[in-house]
Amino acid sequence: MAPIAVGDPLPDGTLAYFDEQDQLQQVSVHSLAAGKKVILFGVPGAFTPTCSLKHVPGFIDKADELKSKGVDEILCISVNDPFVMKAWAKTFPENKSVKFLADGSAKYTHALGLELDLSEKGLGTRSRRFALLVDDLKVKAANVESGGDFTVSSADDILKAL
Repeated sequence: MAPIAVGDPLPDGTLAYFDEQDQLQQVSVHSLAAGKKVILFGVPGAFTPTCSLKHVPGFIDKADELKSKGVDEILCISVNDPFVMKAWAKTFPENKSVKFLADGSAKYTHALGLELDLSEKGLGTRSRRFALLVDDLKVKAANVESGGDFTVSSADDILKAL
């Protein structure tokens, strides 16, 4: 499947997270994005260096600026289980705006056409690093990285697209 691109409709899918009461929830992507301007960014794995030290902190640090430009939701997805995503989210105590969502079986990542086979590194199927700007379920910017790069999918790159 071709990777999602500008102009494409955002596919629906179900992701998981723990709510404020520490209850496991399933949520449809469309329920989070319909009628809203959202950033959906994906990372190859929780607790990995670039994801933890650069990608996620950039969206946390720039959240107010992104929201001032009309962004309603900032969603981080990774092919990890919801327990890992919950533990990872706790390592960012300053976070008030980024939702950490689990795509445990990579079904949604496949629907986006953004899967990355890291089996040779013992990691199985993961997500390519990306950032999408979506307005009412229509992709307005699709910044997808090559390999392990981190050159086009930062919060600053999305700010430029706003």
